[in-house]
Amino acid sequence: MKFYEALGLEPKLALDSEDLKKRFYDRSRQWHPDRFSRGTSEEKQRSEEMTSTLNDAFRTLRDPVSRAEYFLSQSGLELPKDAPPELLEEIFELNMALEELRGGDESAREQLVSAQERFTNMLGEADTNLADLFGRYDETFDTAVLDQVRAVLNRRKYVSNLLRDVEKELNVHSAN
Repeated sequence: MKFYEALGLEPKLALDSEDLKKRFYDRSRQWHPDRFSRGTSEEKQRSEEMTSTLNDAFRTLRDPVSRAEYFLSQSGLELPKDAPPELLEEIFELNMALEELRGGDESAREQLVSAQERFTNMLGEADTNLADLFGRYDETFDTAVLDQVRAVLNRRKYVSNLLRDVEKELNVHSAN
């Protein structure tokens, strides 16, 4: 797991954000290209590669969702491609309300505002659930927990996209 290794971290799902930041800044200073300005071309190239890797690692690992996605992909596990079955009816109803609002039916606004609140709460619940699952996996290394992380991430991705669509449409139609 290249990003963890670059920052001198044990591959885990739960990370201390202050420790992560400290390691990033320490290693960034260590590998900064200015320190290698008089070095060989190989040293300069290695410095630039490490700086790039450190930046990518920090960007990925500081966000719990992108960290989990990275961790899963490095473990050979990808997110499912299909919408979670429990969201299918919600997606259908939401798409109908979005089309109604786009068509000028302002009565759909109330349903979308309600959906916006529901989706925001769902994201919060997903994030709390992920934090719990991260801790459980790091303690047990149980692959069944990784499957649960995958399911929550998949659900979170769809809810996040639905929330984005609702907010976009509400913003467009509030400006009109």
